[in-house]
Amino acid sequence: MNYRRLGGTGLKVSEISLGSWLTYGGYVERDNAVKAIQTAYGLGINFFDTANVYERGAAEEVVGETLKAFPRESYVLATKVFWPMGEGPNDRGLSRKHIMEQAEASLKRLKHDYVDIYYCHRYDPETPLYETLRALDDLVRQGKVLYVGVSEWQASQIAEALGTADRYLLDRIVVNQPIYNMFNRYIEKEIIPLSERSGIGQVVFSPLAQGLLTGKYTSANDVPADSRAAKLENLRKGITEEKLAKVRQLEGVARELGLSVGTMALAWILRQPNVASALVGASRPSQVEENAKASGVVLPAEALERIEAILA
Repeated sequence: MNYRRLGGTGLKVSEISLGSWLTYGGYVERDNAVKAIQTAYGLGINFFDTANVYERGAAEEVVGETLKAFPRESYVLATKVFWPMGEGPNDRGLSRKHIMEQAEASLKRLKHDYVDIYYCHRYDPETPLYETLRALDDLVRQGKVLYVGVSEWQASQIAEALGTADRYLLDRIVVNQPIYNMFNRYIEKEIIPLSERSGIGQVVFSPLAQGLLTGKYTSANDVPADSRAAKLENLRKGITEEKLAKVRQLEGVARELGLSVGTMALAWILRQPNVASALVGASRPSQVEENAKASGVVLPAEALERIEAILA
């Protein structure tokens, strides 16, 4: 496993990281979830991601309890705040009240004294940026959070947050968690250039387009019953015959390189130096093992040109 610096920080994270969205605490049996985390750690993956909203805290409990078996200094743990955790008007968003209460609740579920990275899971237009950043800065000063991040913020929102942090000498955003894969490349236009200038690293989610880039789907009308797409309509809608045709072409390129299409898709993401880690989900240890193979794979220029032609 190779490691990269997270943005402009000194923190080093594994090129492949393990997430828990839609998996741990949910449809994946606890035993498989625990084994997947243990397998990842054994392969050198040191970066584990979760969120308070994933199965209403259940994912945090599984991840935190499993990681407790390993030395705390040996892994990087991230969680998030924003989405509703209750029915009340203050049980959501990025107000100081919600951030402080949810940070304490997450640490309790995780059974940890601190998290390495605390993400604002989305942008909150109803809360002043200063209020949000001040609350996060206080958590950093208290030692409960080491680094601050955001997820799916627009470039203009990130830029405004950086300006606000600098103006008031608050802890700066150092990591962004956007969606990024061969079929969703919006961050290349504005997010990555801004991040490169500002010392922000990308930890991208859905790098395999929710399994589409693994080659396991052969038809938009024939989705495996045990897949995530079979359980979630939004994911199922993303599987189109046009995309499947491109995946088949990509599989041809991957075969010539001696790689699976999934490994090639992850290596394609890691070609971006601003990407610190590709965040994968896994319901079985074997999936973690397969994804970990992408670390260190450098795609030749000719292959990158062919991939670009297919995607275009």
